[in-house]
Amino acid sequence: MNEKEQLITSLIAEGYLKTPAIIEAFRAIDRKDFVPRGRGAALRGVPDNLDELAYINEPLPIGHGQTISQPLTVAFLLELLEPKPGEHILDVGSGSGWTSALLAHAVSGVKSQESRKSGEVVAVERIPELCKFGETNVGKYNFVKKGVVRFICGDATLALEGAEKFDKILSGAAAQDAIPEEWKKQLATHGRIVAPVGQSVVVLDKISEKKFETKEYHGFSFVPLMRD
Repeated sequence: MNEKEQLITSLIAEGYLKTPAIIEAFRAIDRKDFVPRGRGAALRGVPDNLDELAYINEPLPIGHGQTISQPLTVAFLLELLEPKPGEHILDVGSGSGWTSALLAHAVSGVKSQESRKSGEVVAVERIPELCKFGETNVGKYNFVKKGVVRFICGDATLALEGAEKFDKILSGAAAQDAIPEEWKKQLATHGRIVAPVGQSVVVLDKISEKKFETKEYHGFSFVPLMRD
């Protein structure tokens, strides 16, 4: 069994990976393709040969004080989010592009029974160098070329142009006090947000235009959500 499969097997055994579609995404999207090798302006301060550590269950630096998240944490977030084929998902703080590619695998390929439209992931990253880095990485899987993933370099705490509505919103960075109000406005009714707030992961379900249900999971550590 290779290192990649060992990691996935351990995440399944420990109960972090459960859903067949998400397990399939972890197998299809190789974390090693999203770990930097420490070369290029976007990767200042990142050690060489970091890709050799791609399959350890730890966060790894990608430059600019940001990380590619721990596999355990990503598995936990995706299982809470429950991405489905045909959904329109916002990925906040896309960084290396790994979560964007995992989401793209989950939403693409099969059309939604209701909309008959293919799924799409909108990946937002405010650090220009990392936005380019993530887009390059996701491009290795042709998701950008096929229109499954669209990158926006900017502040995701502000309203996106065109007032898009999303079925799901995922954040990999922690808001200080609460989930930003703009995300609640951009979330479609019956949609879900999974986002860190402080040291917790918050799951927010939009029951109606003004009614939300919230669950909270404690004991996590994330890089802070950056605002312009």
